[in-house]
Amino acid sequence: MSALLELQTLARSFGAVTAVNGVSLAVERCERRALIGPNGAGKTTVFNLITGQLAPSAGRIVFEGQSLTDLAPHAIARRGVSRSFQRTNVFPRLTVLENLRLAAAANERGSYDLFRSIRHLAAPLAKARDVAAAVGLADRMDDPAVRLSYGEQRQLEVGIALATSPKLLLLDEPTAGMSPEETQRMTQLLATLPRDVTLLIIEHDMDVVFSLADRITVLHYGEVLTEGAPDAVRADPRVYEVYLGTGDEP
Repeated sequence: MSALLELQTLARSFGAVTAVNGVSLAVERCERRALIGPNGAGKTTVFNLITGQLAPSAGRIVFEGQSLTDLAPHAIARRGVSRSFQRTNVFPRLTVLENLRLAAAANERGSYDLFRSIRHLAAPLAKARDVAAAVGLADRMDDPAVRLSYGEQRQLEVGIALATSPKLLLLDEPTAGMSPEETQRMTQLLATLPRDVTLLIIEHDMDVVFSLADRITVLHYGEVLTEGAPDAVRADPRVYEVYLGTGDEP
């Protein structure tokens, strides 16, 4: 069986600067893959290429055996690719339930006024309630998102991504800016996500990476430095050299 996601010699340049330089990797179905590297390694650019926010300068992106390379972001999302961002990306004045319900209704076919019609759609409402429970927000469903703590807003953002029923979930720094307690809660949340959702995660906290990832790909100057199981990556002296004196990407 082919990989769920394949990047084939993917490249992206910005003028004279090459941010991603011939990256090839394959993410298997149900895998939890971490993408790590120092500042400027090209990690977020890779995410932007996968989701169609940027067009590649060269190479291909293949998802479920079909090319995503020339598709618009909304078309890629329709294929089953969902993403969270480094900064919270929620509707602050809508309730938790409304945020999740809108996301759950996003894949509904047909022509209608989304805000008016979703009140009458039982399936998105049921999905929203299930996701709220899954991300630990069942008791906050009636609260506007603006009233949530920062950590809870990050939980909601993961919930919004899950509510679209993705096959592949891209998480960009899900614990960025969190306290140790919030990071622990988020790590536990991600660890309990259903395995039928494949995860590709960018994360600066190595404790989170090594506790969640089945495999780790290390980027450096836009190229794959190494990849493998967590223990192999942890033992690779090149990984320590890359991080030595630079810290992880925030």
